[in-house]
Amino acid sequence: MQALPRRTLLKALSGVGVAAATGASWRVFAAAKITPDAKSALIVVDVQNCFVPGGTLPVNKGDEVVPIINRLAPAFENIVVTQDWHTPGHASFASTYPGKKPFETTKLAYGDQVLWPDHCVLGTADAALHKDLVLPGAQLIIRKGHHKNVDSYSAFMEADGKTPTGLVGYLKERGIKRVFVTGLATDFCVSYTAVDARKAGFEVYVIEDATRAIDLNGSLAAAWKLMQAKGVKRIQSADIA
Repeated sequence: MQALPRRTLLKALSGVGVAAATGASWRVFAAAKITPDAKSALIVVDVQNCFVPGGTLPVNKGDEVVPIINRLAPAFENIVVTQDWHTPGHASFASTYPGKKPFETTKLAYGDQVLWPDHCVLGTADAALHKDLVLPGAQLIIRKGHHKNVDSYSAFMEADGKTPTGLVGYLKERGIKRVFVTGLATDFCVSYTAVDARKAGFEVYVIEDATRAIDLNGSLAAAWKLMQAKGVKRIQSADIA
């Protein structure tokens, strides 16, 4: 992902709190039902206790994606799950910097970094997958953000833009051509995952109603605009056969 769109989205967070999700200005519906095949993979992004109501960094109505993802999962032979998985004292935590508050920014080696409340600390209940998520067919969990000095939004690439998670190689070795992205949050980890998947050469669909957004100062509309520009296709769960 190019640095400028990433920073543009992140700067929208400075000095504000979490707001309710809203719609965006464009929508693409599948012309016909889409049937996932052996070359398709479902990516379930960060459906964790942290990001649902009651968590440390909740996305408004984030828990609503769980039953939708559960309904979609049986259609896929290949399922990948991601978890935000931070060390204590992570570089993205406001508490790491005396005098800093959540949603302020700081400069790290790779550029501007939004400072978050402590969240998804590895091994904690906050970092666990939502208890109602039912994905018995999932074969891989990607834990991202575990390097103490680098944040990570995308399932494919950490925020420094040069540290891969290994997911590209995993999917390509298995012959995957299409990925369908779901989870939390639409305008951050879902968007970054979708754009990086396109950069890696996959055909990419974001299943809109299987995501929920933070939407801070227009971040959702900006994310959809970027995804559209990169060739990401926007569909609904009803479009999956």
